[in-house]
Amino acid sequence: MILVFGSLNVDLVAQVPVIPGPGRTVLAPSYQTHFGGKGANQAVAAARIAGPGQVRMAGRVGRDGFGDSAIENLRENGVDTAFVVRGDEPTGCAFITVDQSGENAITVASGANMAASAADLPAEPFGPDTVLVLQMEVPFAEALEAARRTTLSCGTVIWNLAPVPETMTRTMVTELLAVTDYLLVNEHEALDAAAAVGIAPSDYEAAAAALARAGDLTCVVTAGAQGALAVAADGTRLRAPAPRITPVDTTGAGDTFVGAFTAMLSEKVPLQTALQVGCEAAAQKCLTPGAQAGMPMRGAISSLA
Repeated sequence: MILVFGSLNVDLVAQVPVIPGPGRTVLAPSYQTHFGGKGANQAVAAARIAGPGQVRMAGRVGRDGFGDSAIENLRENGVDTAFVVRGDEPTGCAFITVDQSGENAITVASGANMAASAADLPAEPFGPDTVLVLQMEVPFAEALEAARRTTLSCGTVIWNLAPVPETMTRTMVTELLAVTDYLLVNEHEALDAAAAVGIAPSDYEAAAAALARAGDLTCVVTAGAQGALAVAADGTRLRAPAPRITPVDTTGAGDTFVGAFTAMLSEKVPLQTALQVGCEAAAQKCLTPGAQAGMPMRGAISSLA
């Protein structure tokens, strides 16, 4: 069973002629509503590959309309929402303005996500077959506790170190590495994590190798058009190429990789296959605007044909 503990957001997106500066107001003809939050994105991506009933989402939303919509969206995508708690805080929301050149400005109101608690999780979902997926959009201490519970139950922990906190410390990274089986990062996140523990690698591949050794884990780096790289603690390397595409919107591509990769690991397929499926799913997502809209279903993945 895949258990995703993380954030759930509703994104409000407005197209504007220019992003307003301090004290300025601009008018937009309308706005679009999208579902987001890295946790919810990864749960949807995993469910579309693993199938209905194979993914559980844990986190918090408010007792408001956005919370209703976020839960219903997960259910429509085959995600079990029994562990999504309704609280007094408002549902997380991102306010996004996009100008005519494609530049954007984003304000995220974390809301209920900052009240997410590992204590909300009963003992029932933890066991040897549990694959726990974590990110960095809920309180770190709570994610760490969920990871420790998974480790104690002999489950598998996949930690996507994104977004990298501005105040990330050596202690945080050391604690994270100690309870993680698969660390998923992009090139920049790999370098930031290595720097936090006092390592100054020459490139992201060296950073991945250093993190894998430090945590006795497998570090997976997603590198956009360059595909994905996995480095084991013993230095073994695997690579998967990215399909050649002309991207329309890369939003959510990283979350799509995480979800598809997790779905494959839960099925105990070879790591090389998990990398290939992750790369193909992420590439397909980039052909459609929006974070979740383009996340592919299992039947669309040629690597699984």
